[in-house]
Amino acid sequence: MILDTITWTADPAMFSILGREIRWYGLFFAIGFLIGYAIEERIFKRDNAPAGWCDKLFIYTIIATIIGARLGHCLFYGWEYYSAHPLDILKVWEGGLASHGGTIGIIIAIYIYSRRVTHRSMLWTLDRLVVPTALVAVLIRLGNLMNHEIYGHVTSLPWGFRFIENVGAWHNYGATPIFTDPSHPTQLYEGLCYLITFAVVMYLYWKCNAGDRPGLLLGVFFIGIFLSRFFIEFVKNDQEAFEATMTLNMGQWLSIPFVVAGIWLTLRALRQPIESGRIADTSYRRK
Repeated sequence: MILDTITWTADPAMFSILGREIRWYGLFFAIGFLIGYAIEERIFKRDNAPAGWCDKLFIYTIIATIIGARLGHCLFYGWEYYSAHPLDILKVWEGGLASHGGTIGIIIAIYIYSRRVTHRSMLWTLDRLVVPTALVAVLIRLGNLMNHEIYGHVTSLPWGFRFIENVGAWHNYGATPIFTDPSHPTQLYEGLCYLITFAVVMYLYWKCNAGDRPGLLLGVFFIGIFLSRFFIEFVKNDQEAFEATMTLNMGQWLSIPFVVAGIWLTLRALRQPIESGRIADTSYRRK
């Protein structure tokens, strides 16, 4: 047996500047968006999209991700508290983001973006946006790993991680760390599945011209991200106490519609005639 257990003692913060902590989670989040922008810029250039579209998409996506993920957490996981303390919804720096909410936020933003900027189908943009988004999801899960959060049930498997349960008290006040029993590193499980999804959609776009089949990349993305999330939730600890009484937890219930939509989009795309995703009509060339 190569491994026994891994005692995870990573500090959530890298260092402080002027009294403000720079955390791994924020760094990975920022790196994800910067790399994502570079990938998206190449995709837009390949499809002959007008200059300025990618910059505007970047802004729409950042705003939608933060607002959607925060509201998703407050509505889906903490409504009892936030309905009584609505101003605390604004305290994003205290933590609490939900990927399902972020996804819904992005879909709404792309609807607005498509009407105001591209004047094309939402699927045209979403198919191209999900390619780097899968990679961003990988980096966010690495941030969760550094924060000692969203880990799984106790396991006897040799790669179990001993996380710090009292990470806030340990990090902020120097308390003696209290370690969990060896637990499933579900952040890594999800991150690996998301990385595979990223590789698949990258291959489909660049090697199989999947951008010419509206909805195919979005469908594959939904299946890869949310089907893996659904199954990994079986070994992940509940995020909120109310989930203990649920047959499926909140993350699983929220994943089901995306998996169904992904299957439908994929089958629909494969049955529809191929449409060139390249921007050939100069009437679209507006900034």
